[in-house]
Parts: sequence; structure tokens; C-alpha cells
Amino acid sequence: MVCALLAPQCPGRGLDVVDLAGDILAMYREPYLETCCRSALHRLVLCGPAGRPSGLKDGPCLLRLAGMSFAALRPDCRYEVTATGRARHGSEIAPTQRDRAA
Repeated sequence: MVCALLAPQCPGRGLDVVDLAGDILAMYREPYLETCCRSALHRLVLCGPAGRPSGLKDGPCLLRLAGMSFAALRPDCRYEVTATGRARHGSEIAPTQRDRAA
């Protein structure tokens, strides 16, 4: 609907407007990560298989990441990154060699 409203104002450029509007709409479907949660996700990726212990200062962020399916709490009370979290880290924060190989 946004595209139909913008295209008449941009004669000859309707396709560009449609593509731009699609990108903007897709961006807003992504859950926003606060800076502290982005940092927590990065630390979680850096921890690797060892995981990150609960009860640290970034505990609220790890809990939020778990609620967004970017992290999972293991039975040993350590958080680990999920495949969804690894993908989000690779697209938004810093791609790792593992992300580049995929």
C-alpha cells in the first residue's frame, strides 16, 4: 500500500520506490536489539561451546536474547547461541569465519 502511494509521485521510478519500500518494511519485521543486547550476543558468540554463565551483569540481555530465540539456556545454567542468534550476529554485528564459509 505504501508503494502505491509513493509511485505516482516518482514517475519512471516506481520500481525503485517499490524495492525501497519493501526493504523498509522488511527491516521493521526484525526485532530491534539495543546496544547492550548486541554486545551480549557478541560475547555469547565469542564464548563458543563453553557458553556464557547466567547471573552476570548482562543477564537481563541474555534473558531477552533467549526470549527472541537468539540464545538458549542450557541445563548447566549457561547460555549458548542458537542458529538464529548466530545468523543475526553474522548479519548485523560481525560476521565470523564460520558465517563467511556458510
